[in-house]
Amino acid sequence: MRVLGVDPGLTRCGLGVVDGTPGRPPGLVAAGVARTSPTADIAARLLALEVEIDSWLTEHQPDAVAVERVFSQHNVRTVMGTAQAGAVAVLCAARRGLPVTLHTPSEVKAAVTGSGRADKAQVTTMVMRLLRLADPPKPADAADALALAICHLWRGPQTRLAAAALAARAAAPAPRRMPAPPHAGGLR
Repeated sequence: MRVLGVDPGLTRCGLGVVDGTPGRPPGLVAAGVARTSPTADIAARLLALEVEIDSWLTEHQPDAVAVERVFSQHNVRTVMGTAQAGAVAVLCAARRGLPVTLHTPSEVKAAVTGSGRADKAQVTTMVMRLLRLADPPKPADAADALALAICHLWRGPQTRLAAAALAARAAAPAPRRMPAPPHAGGLR
């Protein structure tokens, strides 16, 4: 399976592609960053990200896309830009009919390092080890995108199975309760 990981951001959007299967070491395909100018108009920045992400989808032909789920930050402006960049990645994948999964930062850290509280240096070190890289991917956004792709390779199937089970449970008719048999004497 080939996965494109996207670490969304307006100024730097990390992109990483890995090949692999659950339980096997992943292989690096590509890593990089889509950049936009912080002084450019928001519409132009989002369009530039769309063009770059679409180019990566065309060039690398992933089977799935993993995007970091935006979590609440104190800086609303930053979180809005990050969410908008993530939405562009989701839209590009959806346009091609590719499955998209959102992974939380702690989920990615836990999948790659074994701890949901790992710091960036620990994540980068494990990405280097897992992909057998001599040097860390630069900038850090590229390493984060690779970590997302690795997380999806290893956890994506479980996430999809759990979601399918929950959907099936929600769609199933509620179990009927049998009326209690009438009391036939005896102890009360």
